[in-house]
Amino acid sequence: MLRILLCLLFFAQTGFAQSFTSTIRGTVQDADTKSPLAGATVSLISPQTGTITDAQGAFRFDNLPTGRYQLSVSYVGYETVRIPELLLESGKENVQQIRLAPAGKQLNEATVTGARPVAFNSVQEITIEQTLRYAATYMDPARVATSFAGVAAANDQANGLVIRGNSPNSMQWRLEGVEIVNPNHLSNAGTFSDRPTSTGGGVNILSTQLLGTSQFLSGPFPAQYGNVNGGILDMHLRNGNDQKTEFTAQASLLGLDFAAEGPFSKKSKASYLVNYRYSFTGLLGALGVKFGGEDIRFQDLSFHVNLPTVKAGTFTVFGMGGVSSNDFKSEGDSTTWETQKDGYNIIYKNKMGAIGVTNDLPLGRNASLRTVVAASGLRTSRDAAPVFDTPSTPADGNGEDLIKKRMVSVSSILNVRFGTRSRMRAGGYLTWQKDILTRYYGGVGSYIVQPFASWNYQITSSVTTEIGLHSLISKLDLPSSKTNISVEPRASLKWQVNEKEQFNFSYGLHSQMQQPQTYLAAYSTTDFWGNPSLTPSKSHHFVVGYQRSFAKNASLKVEAYWQEHFNIPIAVYEEDHFSALNLIENDVTKRLENDGTGRNYGVEVSYQKLLTDNYYMLLSGSLYDATYVAKDGLRRDSRFNGRHTFSFTGGKEFKSGNRSTWGVNAKILWLGGLRDTPINLAASQEFQQTVYLQNEDFSYKMKDYFRPDLRIYWKKSNAKYSRTLALDLQNVSGTKNQAFKFYDTLKKEIITQTQLGLIPVLSYRWEF
Repeated sequence: MLRILLCLLFFAQTGFAQSFTSTIRGTVQDADTKSPLAGATVSLISPQTGTITDAQGAFRFDNLPTGRYQLSVSYVGYETVRIPELLLESGKENVQQIRLAPAGKQLNEATVTGARPVAFNSVQEITIEQTLRYAATYMDPARVATSFAGVAAANDQANGLVIRGNSPNSMQWRLEGVEIVNPNHLSNAGTFSDRPTSTGGGVNILSTQLLGTSQFLSGPFPAQYGNVNGGILDMHLRNGNDQKTEFTAQASLLGLDFAAEGPFSKKSKASYLVNYRYSFTGLLGALGVKFGGEDIRFQDLSFHVNLPTVKAGTFTVFGMGGVSSNDFKSEGDSTTWETQKDGYNIIYKNKMGAIGVTNDLPLGRNASLRTVVAASGLRTSRDAAPVFDTPSTPADGNGEDLIKKRMVSVSSILNVRFGTRSRMRAGGYLTWQKDILTRYYGGVGSYIVQPFASWNYQITSSVTTEIGLHSLISKLDLPSSKTNISVEPRASLKWQVNEKEQFNFSYGLHSQMQQPQTYLAAYSTTDFWGNPSLTPSKSHHFVVGYQRSFAKNASLKVEAYWQEHFNIPIAVYEEDHFSALNLIENDVTKRLENDGTGRNYGVEVSYQKLLTDNYYMLLSGSLYDATYVAKDGLRRDSRFNGRHTFSFTGGKEFKSGNRSTWGVNAKILWLGGLRDTPINLAASQEFQQTVYLQNEDFSYKMKDYFRPDLRIYWKKSNAKYSRTLALDLQNVSGTKNQAFKFYDTLKKEIITQTQLGLIPVLSYRWEF
């Protein structure tokens, strides 16, 4: 017996001491031409080892113990790139696509990735590593952005973002570089009218499993970006593994998630990546289980196919599609009703899809051409019907609201390099879109053409400039609408003081098309209706920034910004203080003109340390002011003037033997409360609906928003697969943050609607 126990102990110790390995590999390309760079030096730090890329620019490190690594890539005449946050897990290769830019004296930024930054100022990169590690992101890149300076969530039920005090409507979603329709499930989540928004939703339809590194920009925007005034989330897809078939499966309280990737054949470099997801609430809904009386379901499918060719460049085909629903059924017995909503049957459905093709074509040694064609569309419907007509459930304004949006986007961009100090980028976008809103009895279509050109030039070894010109040419298909042409200069300057410090300055004039409900506003019983003569809103953006790097992949960034908005749609009468700067999902029933203005300014500070030495930290905050001016000429606080943001995001990992890693991650949000208009109780009781006090627009500031989140995970490696068990706790403190106020026709009083409380999400992830 003693011998048997000794043998078991020996084998157990051997098993725990076993080290599991995997592979880090990838390709190194020229950032401008996409040509492979043969002979580039690729080094791993801790442990120190290196290799050289082959004729195809490929490198490979086999039999590496699982864990965290740092990667450094250098090539004669090019800038050195360092990637500090690199996780290697058993059962899955880590494949990197690295692009090097020509050498120039440049700051060793802590937020280094495998590509040149798209802007000098106000840009953050979002990686799949962050979405999997940060607390309570629900694998959604937009929720990662709430950790950045100057960014606030409009409502914690959704991913709509208030960026530098601007409406979420001023944010633009892009996929592979072109604009698409709202790519989110349940676009009515967190709204006060229960109607959809144009930019937010409960969760992103595109699974993080497909995402590569995405860019988040808050302006001023480089010349290649247009039709946006507030912020941009440009999502990019990664290629599937072109050498090995791999799978990922995840089960959580959000749903079931399955991904597969691999090569089409051993003789081809073509690869595929596909993901399917079905909500856990949908599974429970099929069993008759509801949450707060609501039956919430969603599912989606997305894919990315990479098709390299010998002479025609590299093609990719991508697509995404999702359906979601939120059904609320009244109990029917009015004696059990607690709020006015209990007297209604509400059915909400959302469908969205996008498909596209890209082509990256090298043109000689110093140029490349990138072309993208994408079509996207969505359909949302909301049918609200009272169980029976009572004073607390008025039938007026109910029925079905149907919204359809279709968009086709085409872009072609030429990159040309003139030596190591100068490069040019020129091209354009062509967009057609159609919006149909049944509650306005019509639709509006538009054609948008956006040519641009920019020139990047290194004046001295320490000073680099980029100047550009963008134009937005638009035409509505409404009577009396005229072609609008906007010419928008862009300029940036970067001064590299030394290897650790830099100053920069950026300016841009930007314009953005209006929301469809402003064009289609129904405000008269005569034959005169709508606002077809409205032109795009415009804004001047100025930013001055300072950045300093420190040891151990840490950096400090300070930015001061000023945004001057003009050409804003406002009501034509002085007693009406409507401004499109405050618009979210509301109906518009007013005659409007482009005479409004607005002003946003503030200071943002971020200190970031990436994950090295087993811990990371992102500490960010801002002080800002956001105001608007309506027809009466008075400056007022805007709906989104919360005055301050603060965010702490951090975590630490602990090794447990050779197989296990524990991680503890936290995020704390402290945001200034957004604003609302006080309610006239007497008028609301008389008209049986919420009536706001006149001349007190957004004078009420809600209480500050406070939310701590926590994520604890346990990773365990095995010979051919790895597993991750995680628990996310959103709003650990259970703080009841205010959302908005409304008059409840059943209770006959003003109610304060609160946001979500404690939300636990348990997940199990398996990669093999």
